[in-house]
Amino acid sequence: MEIDEGLQRKMKSRHLQMIAFGSSIGTGLFLGSGAAIQQAGPAVILSFAIAGFVIYLMMRMLGEMAVEHPVSGSFSAYARTYIGPLAGFITGWNWWFTTIVVGMLELTAAGTIMDFWYPDLPHWITALVTLVLVMVLNLVHVGAFAETEFWLSFLKIAALILMIVVGIAIVLGMTPEPALGLSNITEHGGFFPMGTYGILISLVAVLFAFGGIESIGTAAGEAEDPAETLPRAINSVIWRILVFYIGGISIIVLLSPWEHMDTATSPFVRTLTTLGITSAATGLNIIILVAAMSVFNTMTFSGSRMLRDLALGGQAPNLFTATNAKGVPVRALLFNCLLMGSAVLLNYLFEGRILIILIAIIVGAEIISWSSIVISHLKFRKLMKTQGHEPSYRAPLYPLANYFCLAFFAMIVVLMTRLADYQQAAIALPLWVLALVALWFVRKAAGRRAKA
Repeated sequence: MEIDEGLQRKMKSRHLQMIAFGSSIGTGLFLGSGAAIQQAGPAVILSFAIAGFVIYLMMRMLGEMAVEHPVSGSFSAYARTYIGPLAGFITGWNWWFTTIVVGMLELTAAGTIMDFWYPDLPHWITALVTLVLVMVLNLVHVGAFAETEFWLSFLKIAALILMIVVGIAIVLGMTPEPALGLSNITEHGGFFPMGTYGILISLVAVLFAFGGIESIGTAAGEAEDPAETLPRAINSVIWRILVFYIGGISIIVLLSPWEHMDTATSPFVRTLTTLGITSAATGLNIIILVAAMSVFNTMTFSGSRMLRDLALGGQAPNLFTATNAKGVPVRALLFNCLLMGSAVLLNYLFEGRILIILIAIIVGAEIISWSSIVISHLKFRKLMKTQGHEPSYRAPLYPLANYFCLAFFAMIVVLMTRLADYQQAAIALPLWVLALVALWFVRKAAGRRAKA
């Protein structure tokens, strides 16, 4: 697998580390976790722990392959190399599609977040301003993207840590108010108010919170010294899961009765508002807006690199291979921004109704990407063994971890069919794969005719 010379390795170690920490801390955690809390109650903590363990295993598999082959195509290139061209085609186009839909979601979420201050401001205006700002930033060069994402990620991580620290102080009575203790998870139906079934069902919404976590793989092609920086970034995933996801959600269910949560407001903001800490709620809402912009920034970067990689592999129009003097794939970037910009129109036509639809689509698309990474790693490790090569950075529990992850993802698809908001996405999932397979054969047939 050749190293891509069209891009520039201007992403420093600190950039990669912070992007690894902040790549998926966005709408899913800050806004979408309210649905998971409704479904499982305080036991949602276990849901995040279970899903987090699976995601950690999957990310270690991606990290092992990325250290050996640090290319911007990432898991699409690995699927193409280790499973076959068709798998690479499906994986690449699916991830590209995911970045577009996630971008649309974050643009939509930005409008919802602005409702906190300006309930009468049309969502499409917020979406348009965010789109233009991020597009201009990404057109500069990868260093500008990386530096901006570093500080955006730093802000949301700092705010989340502060929220956890303050929450612990409130629970333990280290503030002027009486200690809350564990009352909110021992009362109101106890720790398991919805039973085991609630934990299982909540896993679908919880997985959405981890969406985009694999986007660090597409940064490998533009990272300085990937053999050293990538393992450190991937290893940080376990701490990110423990502190930010499990720690953050634990504080939420400790500070406020779980049945007070809803899907229209961030559970973090609602909790602070319920406690009467209005100024903190305002500050946190600013951070949540920053988080949405951060994830949109990452999807804009990652999607343009994936589209370029597909073009380099002969699986997308050749015009998307071009980069400018600063190493930016301008055509791919502008094309993606045009498609993500359709969220502006959708928010104008269907304001307030597309958020849950986009979330359901994203969960299904992420299942395809994550499954592809797991299967590619199986094939990769077998090839390495055949060649007598020992990877310098190894994923644990191979191959049991691979089969465990695949079984878990299959279970999630089944669970999606049990939830009204996700049923259509579960039905569309195999149809989407079949459509990509059909497109692959149509493209092959067209290529044969062109040669003839």
